[in-house]
Amino acid sequence: MDGSLEHATMRRVAWRLVPFICLLYFLAFIDRVNIGFAALTMNKDLGFSASVFGFGAGVFFFGYFLFEVPSNIILDKVGARLWIARVMITWGFLSGAFAFIRGETSFYVLRFLLGAAEAGFFPGIILYLSYWFPSRYRAAVVSLFMAAAPISVLLGSPLSSLLLEMDGVLGLHGWQWMFIVEAVPAVLLGVAVLFYLTDRPEAATWLADDQRAWLVAEMNAERAAKQPSARHSLLSGLADARVLALALIYFGTSAGLYTLGIWAPQIIKGLGLSTMTVGLLNAVPPTAAVVAMVLWARHSDRTGERTWHVVIACLAASLGLVLAGGASSVVGVVAALSLVNIGISSAKPPLWAMPTLFLSGPAAAVGIATINAIGNLGGFVGPWVIGWIKDRTGSFAGGLYFVAGLLVLSAILTLAVARAGRRAVPERALAR
Repeated sequence: MDGSLEHATMRRVAWRLVPFICLLYFLAFIDRVNIGFAALTMNKDLGFSASVFGFGAGVFFFGYFLFEVPSNIILDKVGARLWIARVMITWGFLSGAFAFIRGETSFYVLRFLLGAAEAGFFPGIILYLSYWFPSRYRAAVVSLFMAAAPISVLLGSPLSSLLLEMDGVLGLHGWQWMFIVEAVPAVLLGVAVLFYLTDRPEAATWLADDQRAWLVAEMNAERAAKQPSARHSLLSGLADARVLALALIYFGTSAGLYTLGIWAPQIIKGLGLSTMTVGLLNAVPPTAAVVAMVLWARHSDRTGERTWHVVIACLAASLGLVLAGGASSVVGVVAALSLVNIGISSAKPPLWAMPTLFLSGPAAAVGIATINAIGNLGGFVGPWVIGWIKDRTGSFAGGLYFVAGLLVLSAILTLAVARAGRRAVPERALAR
């Protein structure tokens, strides 16, 4: 009876929350990386060099870094519903404002402000999911949520290409239309969050009484089981060495992710293709990534293994970047970028299943935000270095090799964390 109640409850929770949260992240990722498609025409219109564009695209993560931890602390205090709505409405208006940038300064300022506005969304969702899903479900659920990132590239690439074709309509450039049109849904759904999300299982009137009672008891029991070893205070979430190590691992995966999101359209465009063809080809790699991510995360949950699921995925992404740096044909470039997409996407769910196993309460809010804040600085370093090297060498290859090296370091550090964990705590507590 308990098994059927658990199945019915988790199915109800998953169908209620996961599709909606995926939609929110879908919009977040589009508004975060659509700058990569805008660059196909915007850079020429505004006279941006590769270095200027790379720095501006990456400065988003400075704002993200500075406001990430405070944002997640506020979310834990006031509730996900109110704070996620605030985040989305703010970033929607700022994303639309990119239609009116006039030069380097306005570009840099708006990218910084967009990062500050969006800070707290991703780690807030990771924390929110930990309120609703027991740990044995978490990697699979996170993989479904994170699949929204490659899906946003899959669907957003052709859409962005189509919007760029609106050049001259009502006197606006195509890239201006792209920013305006793609910003509107974030504002509208930000308002919808206020009416749709429920902060905690205790308030879930959409669950039957027995389902709600089972879920509350299950989550309370899981928190109680972590009591002897889990960190709970704000300071412990910042000071835990495992948090800092996971942040550095995430740094490499973020460098790879935003290298794809920001530079892939220009890498493909360099093969002499039309803007619409670039949009269609850029949608191929994330198609493979979505399937691989979900299957890899389910395997990680089923086996209870996390370490090698992160290591193998990071090494696959690194190999893909090396191959992309040396490829010269359309098939070669798209195949290499597909391998990068698969590796980056597959590494993240098992990685994000780790922190809530040794953190809870305020420490979890701070720890997850710290991992995401420090780790996402890789989203600045990767795109900026690629632009800097491109201006000096005329090629993307050197920058791609640099990011590949960061992913190798992520794999090595993951193994080091697992080895240290075996000495400090039972292996299953860290790597499960």
